[in-house]
Amino acid sequence: MLIKHCLYNIMTELACDLDRCFLCRHCLPEWKEVTALKKKTFFIKKGKPLFSEGDKVEGIFFLYSGAVKIHAPWPDGREMIIRFARGGEIVGHRALGGYAVYPISATALEDTTACFVSNAFFELSMKTNAALVYTLMHFYATELQKAEKRMRDLTHMDVKGRIAGALLELLEIFGTNGEGFLGVTLTRQDIAAYAGTTYETVFKYFTELTAAGVITTVGKDIRINEPERLRQA
Repeated sequence: MLIKHCLYNIMTELACDLDRCFLCRHCLPEWKEVTALKKKTFFIKKGKPLFSEGDKVEGIFFLYSGAVKIHAPWPDGREMIIRFARGGEIVGHRALGGYAVYPISATALEDTTACFVSNAFFELSMKTNAALVYTLMHFYATELQKAEKRMRDLTHMDVKGRIAGALLELLEIFGTNGEGFLGVTLTRQDIAAYAGTTYETVFKYFTELTAAGVITTVGKDIRINEPERLRQA
């Protein structure tokens, strides 16, 4: 069972305010009381999986806080990061609609709180909440557009353009912290996996960008000083 698998990686169980997760934001006010009884809220420590490829699909996750990467293996053994998700977003939705097991994995990039509901309750929620279905339609359409763009970029864009594009996407998704660095800390390997290249190529290009003053790096933290120059890469 998925939840039993995840419990091994969960440090403690936290309360949810029934306001910030995707499901609660888009359901009827009176439905929140039902949701409170049906959902489970977990704390997943950085580096631990919400679910792994091959796990049985039993429900869907709504991130409350933190960040995760959704990833799958390349045929050559490397990792491919499909997307990133942060607090307020859905994880595990790609497995809905017929998958018996997850075709992908999701791993916490930082300490993350996630709410989980079963497939049966999620389907009941959709039948009961028209606003939820409407928002999900837009969400899936946007996800499809992003996936198509990423596939086009991976096919037609040169490697420096892909790395520059990955940095700009991370800036859009996670914003910056109080010191102006990206709001999430990623390894160079994660950035390579998202841009469809190698660690060595990312390291070399980062050296060029740093020398040109386009970015500043402190350990794994990255500050984008000149986003317009990245857009021109």
